[in-house]
Amino acid sequence: MIIEPRIRNNICTTAHPLGCAEQVRSQIRYVKAREAVAGPKRVLVVGSSNGYGLAARIVSAFASGAATIGVAYERQSSGNRLGSAGWYNNEAFRTEADGAGLPAFNINGDAFSEEIKSQTVDIVRSRIGTLDGLIYSIAAPRRIDPQTGRIHSSVIKPVGAPFTSLTVDFLNGDIRTVTTQPATEEEVGHTVKVMGGEDWLLWVDRLQEAGLLSHGFTTVAFSYIGPAFTRAIYRDGTIGAAKRDLEDKAGIINDALQPLDGRAWISVNKALVTRASAMIPAVPLYIALLYRVMKSKKLHEGCIQQMYRLYHDVLFTGSPPMVDDRGRIRLDDWEMREDVQREVRRLWERVETGSISELGDIEGMKAEFLRHHGFGMPGVDYSRDVAPDLY
Repeated sequence: MIIEPRIRNNICTTAHPLGCAEQVRSQIRYVKAREAVAGPKRVLVVGSSNGYGLAARIVSAFASGAATIGVAYERQSSGNRLGSAGWYNNEAFRTEADGAGLPAFNINGDAFSEEIKSQTVDIVRSRIGTLDGLIYSIAAPRRIDPQTGRIHSSVIKPVGAPFTSLTVDFLNGDIRTVTTQPATEEEVGHTVKVMGGEDWLLWVDRLQEAGLLSHGFTTVAFSYIGPAFTRAIYRDGTIGAAKRDLEDKAGIINDALQPLDGRAWISVNKALVTRASAMIPAVPLYIALLYRVMKSKKLHEGCIQQMYRLYHDVLFTGSPPMVDDRGRIRLDDWEMREDVQREVRRLWERVETGSISELGDIEGMKAEFLRHHGFGMPGVDYSRDVAPDLY
């Protein structure tokens, strides 16, 4: 079939198998063109199918020569039924890793479930022995509590008061004002249950109890803080409550890892276009302006650049990482520079529908969003008839 992007309300429902494969290869080429990193050699990535999780897996394998296990919950291709972008990404990664002689195992299923944790434990024990590293990079809309069976659904809402802000449809450049009503106390609790740190802690506990963590084991989870424009909907909203819980769980994990001389880190990363961030009010407009400013200052990074910098410049240098007053690694340091934020604020005050293409990098955002789904990749013939079940 001829596969084209189908997008509605900033959601893309199709993915291109060949484009996803090329997107993975382009990130691998970036890493292979740079110095090797003395990182962990046996790595589990929970949430490996796109964005930061996929990039961290690529850096682990192709900069550090690691054997990797990737866990993700994606739609598998079948006959004429398209798989999800994450499915194609994971399969493309495995193909490239196999070709390079790097052990790679994909597990497709609900990372929150005991079934998938048990399956992962079995693969670690039988195929790679123990783990040196765990990347936790889950962005999920819901979670079934493995103890109670209760379904928890996350929401993106402010807390305490309505939030009104500008936002942009980055596919057509239309800017509008949106108002989001505040979350209930129950909705905050559900969001923390889905996107907080409880499952990260459960993964570490499960692996440690099974005796599968190496001495010096390192685990990393990703967070975000952001600017004043998005604070009410993000850091002070339901997602922020979940991120604070994630950060709190790092301390508990650190205590548990002391016998192994292990360490849990929170990495606060840069704002980027992802399938998740495209849906948050105000965030797409902020990112459009941020991209314009950071690219003009030659500071822009995508997921793969951020993850390579995390490994090469921060985590595995032989010296303790520099952290903020809460012990967090700040990969958002370039984003949050005063000169960058000052210029973004200036543009925010001026922007409107007619000026977004001039003041913001709307085309760059759109191109990046499409690349996440395998579209717009150089060298891919999109007029070619492609079988959905490529793998």
